[in-house]
Amino acid sequence: MKSHRSSGSLGFMLDWFKTTDVEKFAEQLVAEVLRRVPPSAAAAQSKKTQGKQGRTREIVLAEVNRFAQDHSLNVYKKAKLANRFKWGLLEAGYPRQFVDELAYDLAASVAVKTQKK
Repeated sequence: MKSHRSSGSLGFMLDWFKTTDVEKFAEQLVAEVLRRVPPSAAAAQSKKTQGKQGRTREIVLAEVNRFAQDHSLNVYKKAKLANRFKWGLLEAGYPRQFVDELAYDLAASVAVKTQKK
């Protein structure tokens, strides 16, 4: 009986670090941002561009909220999601300020959403 418990604990611990779904989701979010606001438009200050950025932010955060409701996100997975999203945007050529603000909003949203469970 003890071996069953220890293998269950081991499985739980391994699942705690399994981030395949989180990483894939972060890549999907980066692709969504790329599709809606190209890196060249991320630093633009026109009203039209700012409106597009705001709508993109809302869409990304709504997707994150849905993902957080459907997946059990521990501290490690939350950090992995925000980090993977942030670096994906930086690698795509977005300005650091744009990336930092969007990644911060994502991290804050997922932290609040999963605390309410």
